[in-house]
Amino acid sequence: MDDLKDRVILVTGAAKRIGRAIALRLAEEGARVAIHYHESEAEAAKTAAECGGATLFRANLESVPEITRMFEDVERRFGRLDGLVNNAARFTGADPLEITERDWDFIHSVNLKAVFFCCQQGARLMRKNGGGRIVNLSSLGGLRPWARHAHYCASKAGVIMLTRSLAKAFAPDITVNSVAPGVIPFPDIDDAGKRMIVSTPAGRGGTPAEVADAVVYFLRASEFVTGQILAVDGGLSLR
Repeated sequence: MDDLKDRVILVTGAAKRIGRAIALRLAEEGARVAIHYHESEAEAAKTAAECGGATLFRANLESVPEITRMFEDVERRFGRLDGLVNNAARFTGADPLEITERDWDFIHSVNLKAVFFCCQQGARLMRKNGGGRIVNLSSLGGLRPWARHAHYCASKAGVIMLTRSLAKAFAPDITVNSVAPGVIPFPDIDDAGKRMIVSTPAGRGGTPAEVADAVVYFLRASEFVTGQILAVDGGLSLR
């Protein structure tokens, strides 16, 4: 799928931040972008407008029935699906001794459970038209342990193993790969994130556009590239 022009690609959590950058980049490539959002309607509408009038799909990813409905809506609207970018995620930190079942489920319901069911529904739709490309956003936290983010790290490590498992299960017509961003600073970055930037060999934090570049690489790559994890972290995972 080396040419993304007119390809139908769904991006979850595309209203803001990294998801927004991915959606904008795909629109620049000529893709027909499907923008998922949950609560950020105004931001999603703005992103859609900047993508040339992209179609919006609202769904609570904690709900498997809503995920199923979203993919049914995508099929109704476009008739096909060529690519899926699972970007939507949650991030919280806490002392592991204080994490509750509710805290755990809050993270895992979106970061891991929803990724699986989006992959499942996306693959079913892709196979109706000969295959496609799935890119899951994991994290440096799935590659390296962070003491105050055990539940988050577990969810993102799960995304990495899920990516590898589904790459085998969906081959050869559907590839499944993962981009693992390092520190991508936004205005609400905390002190721990700032310290990580100082430790980054590249000497800076990353940008959403750099993550989008990696996503586009996997969407364009042949079926010979699958089950791979690409850390976009300025070398921080080497430390």
